Amino acid sequence: MSKSSGGDRWLNELGYKLGQTLGEGSYSKVRVATSAKYKGPLAIKVVDRRRAPPDFVHKFLPRELSILRAIRHPNIVRVFEFIEVCNGKLYIVMEAASTDLLQLVQQLGKLPCIPEARDIFLQVVSAVRYLHDRNLVHRDLKCENVLLTADGRRAKLTDFGFGRESRGYPDLSTTYCGSAAYASPEVLLGIPYDPKKYDVWSLGVVLYVMVTGCMPFDDSHIHSMPRRQKKGVFYPEGLPPLPEPCKSLIAQLLQFSPASRPGVGQVAKNSWLKGGTLNKEPSSK
Repeated sequence: MSKSSGGDRWLNELGYKLGQTLGEGSYSKVRVATSAKYKGPLAIKVVDRRRAPPDFVHKFLPRELSILRAIRHPNIVRVFEFIEVCNGKLYIVMEAASTDLLQLVQQLGKLPCIPEARDIFLQVVSAVRYLHDRNLVHRDLKCENVLLTADGRRAKLTDFGFGRESRGYPDLSTTYCGSAAYASPEVLLGIPYDPKKYDVWSLGVVLYVMVTGCMPFDDSHIHSMPRRQKKGVFYPEGLPPLPEPCKSLIAQLLQFSPASRPGVGQVAKNSWLKGGTLNKEPSSK
């Protein structure tokens, strides 16, 4: 009998049928599921509290659950149900997506700036603005955490494992979290940071990856990353020209100084993102 069979039986009784494992960590996994109660494909995140470190169980998991219970936005993965089981496992039932932004970029090499990259990015910005307006931060924005519907048009932000409440300055964070490739200079330097401005930096990395297919800063030597970040962003040779408003937006988001970065509300009003008159690809002649 497999270890998970008890939990599987419990879910079956509640009308859920578990399928293949989508992803697995040291103390959690995500599995495909179907349910008579909810239409459409589902994913169930299984968290094993007994195998998780105390810091996660007592600090990060309660924060994540609190955020997931409080939010509802078309561009944030919807959570339908939380199921606590006496064996120490927690099942989080949520809507599933067919792919994520990283997989799409890897499949295509890069996304056309207009309309695909711009449309997806605008949705991610909308989700982050919704969070920031409620004094919530994500702190792990990256392409893998942007899920996409089957047609690739609807983006859904996921994974609030590093999410927390934040009132902005002087309510600073000190936890190093997220992925180094998407981390802002102040986080890499270990300086207490404004987590909202950290999210804004990570948005800049996401947009850069979408339109170039590359990371803006090499993270193989983390200690020297801030020095490279201070020099500003460069674009790969041979890349077809990007619209200047797109490059300008990336430069604004990837400002070395957090105070120089716009708030996400300002980003949402960006004329290129809103599809104003500056929405044509430049000529490659």
